[in-house]
Amino acid sequence: MGTRAGVGTSSHHNPRVAAKEAVALAIERAGIVQPSFVLVFSAVGYEQPVLLESIRALTGRVPLCGCSGEGVISQRLADESNFVVGVMVVESDELRMVTGHATGLLANPEQVGASLATSLASALGDDAKALLLFADGITCNYDRLMAGLYDRLPEAQHLPILGGLSGENHRMLETFQYCNDAVVRDGISWALLSGSAQLALAINHGSLPIGSERVITRCQGNQIQAIDGQPALTVIKEYVSDADVADSGNAIIPLALGFALPATQGGEPPLLLRPIRSTDSATGTIFLPSEVREGQRFWMARRDTEAVGAGLLRVRDSIATQLGGRTPKLVLQFDCASRGKLLLREEQKLTFLRRLQQGISSTAPWLGVYTYGEFGPVAERNDFHSYSVVLAAFY
Repeated sequence: MGTRAGVGTSSHHNPRVAAKEAVALAIERAGIVQPSFVLVFSAVGYEQPVLLESIRALTGRVPLCGCSGEGVISQRLADESNFVVGVMVVESDELRMVTGHATGLLANPEQVGASLATSLASALGDDAKALLLFADGITCNYDRLMAGLYDRLPEAQHLPILGGLSGENHRMLETFQYCNDAVVRDGISWALLSGSAQLALAINHGSLPIGSERVITRCQGNQIQAIDGQPALTVIKEYVSDADVADSGNAIIPLALGFALPATQGGEPPLLLRPIRSTDSATGTIFLPSEVREGQRFWMARRDTEAVGAGLLRVRDSIATQLGGRTPKLVLQFDCASRGKLLLREEQKLTFLRRLQQGISSTAPWLGVYTYGEFGPVAERNDFHSYSVVLAAFY
């Protein structure tokens, strides 16, 4: 049988109609009757339980995983409206999917990671290819989540973890994670992909370092209180205007903290980016979605349009080289919500996407989501990224 997959999208405002249109198109393009598993990404304008229930009614009770996002990506489509859903259906004897979910990220991320480890332990085999992981984009502490996973299941460190933080429409209010029949908040959804298919993977960001190197001089967990001996927010305001501080959650969108990566990355400044999730003007503290330590050095980094375009070409060329002329069975794209309409004009965005897809496959089933942060391995180490793209092609 091999693998047959198809992707359908809809921007209809009625969740039931949108589900029907997207699923019907996906199944038609795949040329199948009953999928083995399903992936779903959606904007938050829909009533989420109604949307998922409608998709499940049409695809059957097969494993399903996904999340909400700031937008949906497919072949020749990058839709960042408040009403868009993308569905990938897959029938395969080369890939199989086991799914699960857990909640309580804000209160105890390590326990959520431990729960993930317990669920994975019985499913993780020698043919495991990747773990798709989607975590709440507002409440997730990535390092504590991974600590819980790796403490209970050390071998998971060698399994590529792909996906990201679920998103919404930049209001920083609520994001959603999908698993089978469940729509959860403040949690994770995950899907273990195993089988004989192979994985081609590439990661790139589109930001440039600015100014001189800085040092974290006081911090706790994911909170930075002081940089170079000054209140952290005071330092941040050297680089941004008051208008750059978003109204919702005081996230600072244009700027990121760039930490050094191994030199093996090459081709661009070797930085691992961390977004500023929120700030506290009273204490001068800034908050990241992952943890830091005192004495850690970094550069401020700012998104750059040309760097985004050039980085996507490097991703394209890397994936094409790994494929070696083979057509991928399916492609998954996890792209930062800050690399879409907040940075690029619509024409630019679609031009960049077209160049990326044409260099890999303009016909392969392709589904992506605009996230609030991306997961992917660098130098064989799983990590959290921001303002980045993670592209995975199964072949």
